[in-house]
Amino acid sequence: MSRGRPAGTARADARLAAGGYDRRIALVLQGGGALGSYQAGVHEALAEGGYLPDWVAGISIGAINAALIAGNAPEHRVARLRAFWETVTAPSAFWPDLPGPAFALWRQHAAATAALLFGQPGLFARWEPAAWLRRGCPASGYDTAALRGTLERLVDFDRINAGPTRLSVGAVNVRTGALRYFDSVEMKLGPEHVMASAALPPGFPAVTIDGEAYWDGGIVSNTPLEYVLSYYPRRSTLVFQVDVFPGAGTIPTTLENVAERAKEIQYASRTALGTETFRLLHEIRHQLDRLLPQLPEPLRATPEAEFLSAIACVTTMDIVQLTYRAAAAEGAAKDYAFSRAAIEARWARGRADMAAMLEAAPWLAPSRPEIGVRLFGAAA
Repeated sequence: MSRGRPAGTARADARLAAGGYDRRIALVLQGGGALGSYQAGVHEALAEGGYLPDWVAGISIGAINAALIAGNAPEHRVARLRAFWETVTAPSAFWPDLPGPAFALWRQHAAATAALLFGQPGLFARWEPAAWLRRGCPASGYDTAALRGTLERLVDFDRINAGPTRLSVGAVNVRTGALRYFDSVEMKLGPEHVMASAALPPGFPAVTIDGEAYWDGGIVSNTPLEYVLSYYPRRSTLVFQVDVFPGAGTIPTTLENVAERAKEIQYASRTALGTETFRLLHEIRHQLDRLLPQLPEPLRATPEAEFLSAIACVTTMDIVQLTYRAAAAEGAAKDYAFSRAAIEARWARGRADMAAMLEAAPWLAPSRPEIGVRLFGAAA
């Protein structure tokens, strides 16, 4: 085992090799604010199991977690993730943790109210009065300078730009409305690219990169799954897709639960649609690869056949889906309620969910050659 690789890596390598399984490993992280600690728990279980991602892609809080992972050596990643989440939840670290759903809901409301009134350390703060005098009314509710400082402290961007772990973060061009991915294999990345991916309006200001203003990528799509799967040239990949908003849920019975459920559906919808669209398209590519050699030579020489040949593909994609599902309703403000107790509970849940999935490891089962995409885990 090479120096710096987690203890479980050799075990994971052996299981993969024994099954004849050879895939790039990608970790895809959805946006969701305070819910993102679930992703940190998932990563901790992956690290303990020895599954080191070759590529980490994220949007919003997923982009921040992704940068913390890609921007640190494997043996330091969990510690850096924990340092980040402890920093942003510091104000609630010593709040009482009493049993019962009533207190849990009060704690969520208190944490959300504190974030609105005062901001969150290491992430964002209310604009100083001097900023209002200097700029007039800012085009956002909060200043995110603190996030830059946090990223510069906890993320090694030289490591990201040198590899070995690829980082991609999605943001929306404010002027054109187009979703763009800042990718470490295509450009040099810095704190501003991660900040752009997490610049959710109207709370946070747009981030200017190369003369263009960018907002949070979740405005267009809250998951970078499509980008990772469709990036050309394609390569067979094992994707761990970690979502924090469930698409399926119960019918709400209170006004607050209605707002919570609507937000879940809004941010989860693209995941289900994107996954199914890609699955169908990739199956078509696979079938074309099997069909075209059976055509008579005159047909294979036609422009139409040549066009289809360029689309055909032999790569196989295994998508492991994990979605955070709270035991009880948490309220519409759950994504900005940075309560230490709630953050730790989500982290533990993510770790347990991923550990159970790794124990089963269904992707190691042989796949039929005609199948291009396999889905594992509960659908979002």
